[in-house]
Amino acid sequence: MKSCKCLGGVLPLLLAVLCGVHQIQAAPGPVIEVGDSSYVGSRTADGKVEFFLGVPFARPPVGQLRWQPPGELVREPGVYDASGFAAACEQGPHIVNWYRDVVASFGGNPGVVAAPQISEDCLYLNVWKPAEAGSALLPVVVFVHGGSNKGGWSYEPNYVGENLARRGIVVVTIGYRLGVFGFFAHPELTQANFGLLDQIAALEWIHKNIAAAGGDAANVTVMGESAGANNLINLLVSPLATGLFHRVIHESAGWAVSDRSSLESHLALGVAFQKQLATKGGIEELRTLPADQLLQAADSVYAGYFFDPVIDRQSLRQSVRDALAGGNFPVVDLLIGSNADEWLMYLDAGQTVDGWLAENVSADQAPTARSALAVSRNPQRALDKLITAFNFVCPSMYIAQRVQTRGGRSWFYYFSRQRPGKQAATMGAYHGAELPYIFDTHDDWLPGDAVDQELTDSMMRYWANFITNGDPNGAGLPVWPRFNAAQATVQRLGDDISSEVHESFKLCKILLPELQVDSFIPAISHEGN
Repeated sequence: MKSCKCLGGVLPLLLAVLCGVHQIQAAPGPVIEVGDSSYVGSRTADGKVEFFLGVPFARPPVGQLRWQPPGELVREPGVYDASGFAAACEQGPHIVNWYRDVVASFGGNPGVVAAPQISEDCLYLNVWKPAEAGSALLPVVVFVHGGSNKGGWSYEPNYVGENLARRGIVVVTIGYRLGVFGFFAHPELTQANFGLLDQIAALEWIHKNIAAAGGDAANVTVMGESAGANNLINLLVSPLATGLFHRVIHESAGWAVSDRSSLESHLALGVAFQKQLATKGGIEELRTLPADQLLQAADSVYAGYFFDPVIDRQSLRQSVRDALAGGNFPVVDLLIGSNADEWLMYLDAGQTVDGWLAENVSADQAPTARSALAVSRNPQRALDKLITAFNFVCPSMYIAQRVQTRGGRSWFYYFSRQRPGKQAATMGAYHGAELPYIFDTHDDWLPGDAVDQELTDSMMRYWANFITNGDPNGAGLPVWPRFNAAQATVQRLGDDISSEVHESFKLCKILLPELQVDSFIPAISHEGN
């Protein structure tokens, strides 16, 4: 474990010497009290933000605790170092490689992307808070990272919460088990969604302890991107997460409504995974094997498989689609949307519009879908628009509509900003491109200009307003209307900001008629928003 135990009351400098953790400055940093434990964090150079890194929220899921629900953490009373990040959860290199490919695509040096330390002992969270917050408790946002539920970590450079915390918010990022460690099913196990249970455990920790960091447990927003957002919709319909959050920010996902993974497929692959490892002792023997051996076997058995949460009758009792359709979820406010070119970087050279349509839609749908794409003269851009609509835009519209029907409010965005320069033109508004604007974490290798600076400020204000009170609107910002499902009214966030009908609305009515996109109930209008 990153931190170590020492007797309470020991000076931080002595703690570092005796315990062998990395040294705490002689002048004590900020402290948060969690039960009988004190976590000593640090401050930004200007002293305006305090942060506490690598704070554990559940017992380490190692050894015989592998593939068990997260248990309550028991620690000896004492002072703990919280000035450095903990290990990321066990995973292969695909997220590191993704970042390096993006850096290279922008003409940067891929070597700037360092791989994190990984471990099964990874259930930690990070907190950033304004240093001078006063006595009033602040709104809380909890970020769940993406990475196909098989990679990623809570402190990737784009998710560092310092600048968002400067907006008067307590920012929390969390780790959770991934891949075969977090979304594994086997006939000997009674549960499957261990990564989802980790996220619930983190939210329970926040509900119980975030006041110690100045956060308001009665005002919690969960925010996720890609697989992280997909997990949040599963949490919305999970009976185990009820009451742990009040708002949802859902970025670049939506496939939770497609039911693309099932418990049956998870179980079959779990048995195949055991056979691949040639074990006869079942789960108990699998729990004794080294993590790297499990990762290697998983690369073969689960190649191309989606590690989505599945119905295990405990954390999830029905599909997301059925729960949304039946209104079986709490009333929340929702900020949701996607980017213009989500799939552009993932297109294969041999893919065509006709080939994709033949594989994914009916013969009756294909001609009208092709007609809706005729405005695009670039076949690659047309295919990207098609896949982006099918996987992201259309299901997100359905989620937005169901939230409003349930009694919540929905706000829909369309992020279209393309970075300046020839290199950026090949990337478009790619998957994950919005994150540096929300967190104000623009990497040095990302080209940018005054438009990017202005858009960052506007998006941070929109997001901060929503986190605070469930409505992104505020003084000095272009008015963002609530989502009008009958007209697909969205807020375009790009070279400028404007309200308009989503450019893929016609496609959605063609591609996903089973989602009843064309019979959405119009949102109730409210003056000024």
